[in-house]
Amino acid sequence: MTTKSEKATYWEMAAVTAVFLAFAYWALNWGMEGLVHARKTQTMPDLKGRSISSALDLLAPLSLGLRKNGVEFDASVPISSVLRQDPPAGTIVREGKTVRVVVSQGGQTVLAPSLTGLPLRNAEMMLRQSQLVLGEVSEAYSLKSEKGLVLSQDPKAETSVERDAMVNLVVSGGAPPAGVALMPDFQRKTLDEAQAWAAGAGVTLEVKSDQSSLFPNGTVMTQSPAPDAVISGEAKVVVTVSGRKGSAPSVASAQTFRYELPQSGTDSQVRIVMVDKYGERELFNGLRKPGSKIEVPVQSAGGARVKIYQNGILVEERDL
Repeated sequence: MTTKSEKATYWEMAAVTAVFLAFAYWALNWGMEGLVHARKTQTMPDLKGRSISSALDLLAPLSLGLRKNGVEFDASVPISSVLRQDPPAGTIVREGKTVRVVVSQGGQTVLAPSLTGLPLRNAEMMLRQSQLVLGEVSEAYSLKSEKGLVLSQDPKAETSVERDAMVNLVVSGGAPPAGVALMPDFQRKTLDEAQAWAAGAGVTLEVKSDQSSLFPNGTVMTQSPAPDAVISGEAKVVVTVSGRKGSAPSVASAQTFRYELPQSGTDSQVRIVMVDKYGERELFNGLRKPGSKIEVPVQSAGGARVKIYQNGILVEERDL
């Protein structure tokens, strides 16, 4: 049985212990506060727009830390640079403080669709669907494309651009009026055709040869100026043809390229392009119904690649 004196002693010890713990807590807290307040104060620098490494170089001499606290898209701030910081610039902080930053991923990017061969209205719709904006529209005469069809674009198809960027177009104005001469497209045609045209147009024709080409001798591989360029009677046209004069005919691999559209959906603007060491060559461009089969003859000297676009979007690539 516990006596009154033992109870009193117990409570006295408890009280002493409580006082001791309270004093210890106060002393520890006072000591920590003393250590903290003993640290120097610094003015938080402005880190916005700086790279992470640059921000660290700026914070290290101030005895401040850095922690990445997230990323966001922002076209106005370069990629991998500080977008926001906490505490903000100008805040008075003590050494040892960690600054939390949000880093920019730059602007959101999209791929520019292929608009060549599309009517201007369709091209503008394609740009909207791709989160891009129609920029400057200029007109040029063309022997290849009907009036109102897109001849070229800037930026080019499949180029990575920022969302809401402007895409400038050159649209066909149709065949040129009298007095305006355009350069025909002689690529994959014969040298005889190019020479006959040059004689009739009064144009000087310079012929170079590509002896490594596997195409039949006399096939035009490249030309300068490019098709549809405006030329004058004093212009000089340069063509590169396969083989050399007097050599035996070479044989190119002739084949038929086939493509079938999906059965579902609506009519699609289909564009088929071949790319080889001589550049890009359009094989087909037209509007076709779902399930349509497209067959186009193609000659390949090896290393060629065919790209198929539907409504300006690259849907398939094949090696020849």
